[in-house]
Amino acid sequence: MISLRRYPVKSMLGEDVTASDVDLGGLAGDRALALLHRPTGRVVSAKNPRLWRAMLTLTAAVDSSGAIWITFPDGKVAWSTDADVDDVLSGFLGQDVTLTATPPPGATMEHAEPEDVIRGGVTADARTTLIPVAAGSPDGTFFNFAPVHLLTTSTLDRIAELNPGGTADETRYRPNIVLRTADYDGFVENDWLDHDLAVGNLVLRVVARTPRCAVPTLAHGSSLPRDPSALRVVAEHNRVIPRRSATGPEPCAGIYAAVVRPGRIRVGDAAGLL
Repeated sequence: MISLRRYPVKSMLGEDVTASDVDLGGLAGDRALALLHRPTGRVVSAKNPRLWRAMLTLTAAVDSSGAIWITFPDGKVAWSTDADVDDVLSGFLGQDVTLTATPPPGATMEHAEPEDVIRGGVTADARTTLIPVAAGSPDGTFFNFAPVHLLTTSTLDRIAELNPGGTADETRYRPNIVLRTADYDGFVENDWLDHDLAVGNLVLRVVARTPRCAVPTLAHGSSLPRDPSALRVVAEHNRVIPRRSATGPEPCAGIYAAVVRPGRIRVGDAAGLL
């Protein structure tokens, strides 16, 4: 069985959904928009916490007409179609940004070295690298690598078991689909690379294990405080090679998937390897 979540604006908090159409571009409404940093032209991502950790205090949702609204920590709301939305977001973030539905050609974002963030904290001047947006995804999308991200409850349970605090909240890892895997133990997704997976009448191809950045360690809204162990546990207990072309092991939790056969999925749908 499954639960579902989408993130209408890249790097903001998202919303649970009860059902979704899924096509080659992923769940309907997922990562439909992103912010661009005007001075650099880069896509804004909380993968660089020193600049963009406040993105995870904003929540994006889609109404029945398809319009996107953004809720601020104080409860105020801005719509993506507001004439002053760029000014409002720029003022909140302290950076000059613009909200867009179209990635610029050759779009990139900054990725801070996760272990620098663990050691130095969210304000540390961590080493950063530029990574392409949508490296393995359809053109014109804002996904990190593939359009669907899945996580199992087995992985969450294992992280919680190994965490000194005894917790592992799925919100920190930002999956689209959480698979309920009561009959499995540990990081079960590690074995699914290059396999097909049926979710309802949707068919996915697992294309990579999900390498984890600093985002799981950050505060998510007001309910989840900063927790370096959310990454440290994975770094210590599940370093694996993310995909066939990768050069070495990385901390991984979850899997990325491409869409083989589009379909509509619902909370509670059965899922299984083909």
